[in-house]
Amino acid sequence: MKALIVDDSQLARQELKHLLKHFSHVHIIGEAENAEQALTLIEEKQPQLLFLDIQMPDKDGFELLEELIDVPEVIFTTAFDQYAMQAFDHNALDYLQKPIKEERLSLALERASEKIRLREEKESKVKLLGLSSQVFVKDGEQCWFVSLAYVRMMEIMGSYTRIFFNNQQPMIPRSLNYMESRLDPEVFFRANRQQIINLKYIDRIEPWFSGTLKLYLKGGEEVEVSRRQSIRFREIMSF
Repeated sequence: MKALIVDDSQLARQELKHLLKHFSHVHIIGEAENAEQALTLIEEKQPQLLFLDIQMPDKDGFELLEELIDVPEVIFTTAFDQYAMQAFDHNALDYLQKPIKEERLSLALERASEKIRLREEKESKVKLLGLSSQVFVKDGEQCWFVSLAYVRMMEIMGSYTRIFFNNQQPMIPRSLNYMESRLDPEVFFRANRQQIINLKYIDRIEPWFSGTLKLYLKGGEEVEVSRRQSIRFREIMSF
């Protein structure tokens, strides 16, 4: 189980690492003292589990999670008890108060192992959908059987996802994270927290603010790529 520790206190990180030595199935792949460092490490190392402090300088733990597109399992580690409800609103796996007791940590890790196992099983069974796939789309009384080759973009709208194909823009009751998990990443790219685009429909690309990119699609849509996804886009599309 690949884990990342995010805490602005070096002493707290050391104490947690010491406790985790008793759990051979947990591999600490990095540690960060603030949200920005954590975002970089999460992008690079793709941890399965985050040990996440809440109160940190600049951005707190909740703000860090809101910037993530693919969120690992999260165990909050904090000296305060008043954030528990908010933590579980962010789908936290567990909430450990400092000083962390080994027995509580063991229970949290059991839950984490099971959740990660179930997630991996589910992902291994899911067939990715590519350009040759067709999907059934229903919006109200209207229905379509759509080839994904004609879908140029998907955009989150509250708890729904709007699908752009031909001159149609139906909405389906699926999250964008779910849609991303079903789509072939060689074809469909998560440009930002709100939009997924079909790479085949990019008409032109322009440099944008602070090193980001702006994409112009053949259907006329303009999509601003987030800073982190702009870096990933350049890596994917370069030799």
